[in-house]
Amino acid sequence: MTTPLREPTFLILTALARQPLHGYGLITEVAELSGGRITLRPGTLYGALDRLTDDGLVAPDRDEVVDGRLRHYYRLTDEGLDALGAETERMRRNLDAAAARLRASGWKARPAAAGGIA
Repeated sequence: MTTPLREPTFLILTALARQPLHGYGLITEVAELSGGRITLRPGTLYGALDRLTDDGLVAPDRDEVVDGRLRHYYRLTDEGLDALGAETERMRRNLDAAAARLRASGWKARPAAAGGIA
């Protein structure tokens, strides 16, 4: 059985699923994907990228110089796509089970603006 991915790791992989990104692009995408709940600091991001690279889920893609600054781009590997897909399916099964139990209990969703689930 595979250990569930931590949310920041899941969001990093999700951000890279569309296209290779550099560090600041990843920080921005993760913040957007999380609705601003998760803000990765560079040290945290690069530590995660090192771990994900060691695990074979992410790989360096290319380097570019933009405005005199070097940008390192990262891409998702096939193993990373598989891990993201497996985690998405695991989360979907959990969500489906929770939703079924909530419906059976008669729970009613509140509007998101009031703190409920959209």
